[in-house]
Amino acid sequence: MFERLREDIGSVFHRDPAARNTFEVLTNYPGLHALLFYRVAHSLWCRGFKWLARTISTLARWLTGIEIHPGAVIGRRFFIDHGMGVVIGETTVIGDDVTLYQGVTLGGTSWNKGKRHPTLGNGVVIGAGAKILGPFEVGDRAKIGSNSVVTKAVPADATVVGIPGRVIVKRDKEAEKDKRREMEQRMGFDAYGVTEEMPDPVARAVRSLLDHMHVVDERIESMCKALQRVDKEYRNGALPAIDEEDFDCVRDDKESS
Repeated sequence: MFERLREDIGSVFHRDPAARNTFEVLTNYPGLHALLFYRVAHSLWCRGFKWLARTISTLARWLTGIEIHPGAVIGRRFFIDHGMGVVIGETTVIGDDVTLYQGVTLGGTSWNKGKRHPTLGNGVVIGAGAKILGPFEVGDRAKIGSNSVVTKAVPADATVVGIPGRVIVKRDKEAEKDKRREMEQRMGFDAYGVTEEMPDPVARAVRSLLDHMHVVDERIESMCKALQRVDKEYRNGALPAIDEEDFDCVRDDKESS
């Protein structure tokens, strides 16, 4: 129990730069208070004391503005920032290291019994006011934008925004990232200009071009090898180097300086 409490307090310091000391966190963070009430209520719920568990969760809602059904399953290092208006339904399953902001609803779209609330993977972050509605999975490390309404499964490492929620960024596999870095080094300049985490349309277009160029480069390489097998006299000519200064004209003035 005390180990869990230590982890919960540590998660506050890790994700909220406004936290100054342990006493302040214990006395002034409603997200932590709601989680402590939930731990007690969930233990009672699992032992069959349903009414008492619901009564404790109702008391927690009055005191913190956060409603967590005692039947929900919540992993380790769960963090609710600010917290007012958060609602977590009965059949919700939450993984480890998940972060929710104020106004988030993990709700259902059916009145039937059984699984009707979402399942969140590890490391998921859900922005303020977002609504996750239905018995589907949100993959590990996914991010849900503020005020989004999500009604279908979200893949791992994706970023979702809008009403209805749509995937705007899906993190690339490490192999694809390595290929792009290799192409950048060949070209002699940094083609991104922005971080890969940003849903920037220009960055996505440049990444697509890099992928296409890498495939073309591989095909040309295989063609040259085939020609060498046919004609031993054939030699590959070195490609002209790309000068980084050639791209100064398309850079921002601040970047050039």
